[in-house]
Amino acid sequence: MKKILLSLKPVLVFSMILILSLLPKQSQAEPKSRDRNILANEAKAIGLAKVLITDNSWNKIPDYKSRDFWQKLPEKIRQEYVSKAEGYLNYSWPVVKATDYLEFIRSGNRRPEEEAYSGSRNALDALVMGELVEGKGRFMDQIVNAVWYYSEQTWWGWSAHLGAQKAGAGLPDVNEPYVDLGVGELTNDLSWTLYLFKEQFDKVHPLISKRLQQEIMNKVLIPYFTRDDWGYMGFKGGRPNNWNPWINYNMLNSYLLVEPDPAKKVAEVQKIINSLDKFLNGYSDDGGCDEGPSYWGAAGALLYESLEILYNATGGKFDVFNDQLVQNIGKYFYKVNIHAPYFINFADADARTGGDASAVYRYGKAIRDKQMQQFGAYLADLGNFGDHSFGGKICEQIRDLGLVSEIRNADAKEALVADFWFPDTEIAGAREKEGSISGFFFGAKGGFNAESHNHNDVGSCLMYFDGKPCLIDLGREEYVAKTFSSRRYEIWTMQSGYHNLPVINGTEQKDGARFMAKNSTFTANAKSAVFSTEIAGAYPEGAKVKNWVRSYTLNRGKNFILKDKYELISISDAITSSNLITYCKVTQVKPGILRFDGEGFSLAMTYDPKIVTPKIEFIEIKDRSLKRYWPDGVTRIKMEFIKPGLKGSQELIFSKIS
Repeated sequence: MKKILLSLKPVLVFSMILILSLLPKQSQAEPKSRDRNILANEAKAIGLAKVLITDNSWNKIPDYKSRDFWQKLPEKIRQEYVSKAEGYLNYSWPVVKATDYLEFIRSGNRRPEEEAYSGSRNALDALVMGELVEGKGRFMDQIVNAVWYYSEQTWWGWSAHLGAQKAGAGLPDVNEPYVDLGVGELTNDLSWTLYLFKEQFDKVHPLISKRLQQEIMNKVLIPYFTRDDWGYMGFKGGRPNNWNPWINYNMLNSYLLVEPDPAKKVAEVQKIINSLDKFLNGYSDDGGCDEGPSYWGAAGALLYESLEILYNATGGKFDVFNDQLVQNIGKYFYKVNIHAPYFINFADADARTGGDASAVYRYGKAIRDKQMQQFGAYLADLGNFGDHSFGGKICEQIRDLGLVSEIRNADAKEALVADFWFPDTEIAGAREKEGSISGFFFGAKGGFNAESHNHNDVGSCLMYFDGKPCLIDLGREEYVAKTFSSRRYEIWTMQSGYHNLPVINGTEQKDGARFMAKNSTFTANAKSAVFSTEIAGAYPEGAKVKNWVRSYTLNRGKNFILKDKYELISISDAITSSNLITYCKVTQVKPGILRFDGEGFSLAMTYDPKIVTPKIEFIEIKDRSLKRYWPDGVTRIKMEFIKPGLKGSQELIFSKIS
């Protein structure tokens, strides 16, 4: 496990986020946007215009001149940074061709343009960090080449997001600069590059810094400030998703570093505060992230990063870390930990993640949550934090280099809460014993089928044993154009038939805000934990279902029970089944008993062979995204009802095989 490197950064590679048109509409199950305006109220209370530090004195991160800091880094880390940079001394900066952009609308493939994007950005980051560490000017020419390369480009974003411009998808319109996730990420790095090396650039040629500042302003900062109609900003209604804190965090860095006019800087920071409020206003009181823990890294975690910057840029006067919602958003992340790197992963979330150990640690420290802080230190140990050079954005690498000693010497402990319930998000979970991975763990959800990164999974569950997967949520395949189109639910991983859910009269759940759970409840005590929800409303009329109550019961120290109790309007010739998706090897011992063999455990699932009969099918995993988690393939078990009546029930009981 020590070799598993956990970080937030893979989110940037594997999670090319939701197209704006998929933002869900309001429903009874969706959190209602409310005018909390936590951040704007704080800005008003402290008099932001008077307290915002408009020069760069707020920034305590070591710069190029801080040679003592760079020279005292461990030699192994110094050499790794220098070696990475040396690999780009002869790097040929690639042309992003028109056909690279066009490939997205021609085939749905995002890879050509995004691979060029990531390759160049990796080169920039490596060269900057190598020069900071070595300090001899050896990499400066290539950094200048990077600056000029990006200055000559039309756009700094990702082809999949061009649909937001008036000209539509395909090619970027130079006359309508659009700020997407990719633009935000690169602008952050370029802003720090300008801040760190402006004096060195001016020694090479005065036009380098001037040109870079001009491009950052014209391509990004001016358009972002003058526009208020981009959906993720939240100013035109709707509930913003993680694009909001992700882009606002990057813009906050850039405005503070690049904007030369103090008055404009105040106005720009105020706009970011107002936009972040729209994100918070749409958040559930319980702090639950309906996009899942891997997306929390680009939602709750980047909200925190923005709040930390605002705290620093006002000399500690902007401080909302005592706010209950801000605290709940942080606590969510460690509560949904199964046994790192496994986390509850409903919707598009990855089955394995870990968050950014530094962000988790610092978030816990900021809200004075010892358990979260300890969990961040635990993730740092698990990911060998500080043993090697870091990746990711330039500013984050520098910051984390300065935190290695503190985090690695902090009290470390995995967060393994006995049970939790997010009543607004309708996500629950429980394990056999607080602080232990032994035995059963289950997570379950109610909700509705128009959540951010939605799958049709109302009422689904996952179940792990000794911290390893048994009943699973598949997650999602690699993103393509189809993923965020009207054909999304043609993709098998999005369908309820490939979740731990019933198929009723041959009918699966339907996507849409009105297809939702009702009466979701969760109770827990020392002996048991029970989640129950009415899921009939998640199915269209063709299911002919009046009521279907799905419940999950963990009898601590004994077993895990999945139960269905239903009432149908009519019975068709189509099959009704209770489907299971597992990463275990499944064999039938005899009628009434299936054996599940997982990683280091074996479970028996008992059922009534007079009510249901199993159909077992193995599914080979070929998609490279799913293959990261389920390389050996998965198994779907269709527990088919033999003669379903208009009313009935059935239960599946999982017990450990000694």
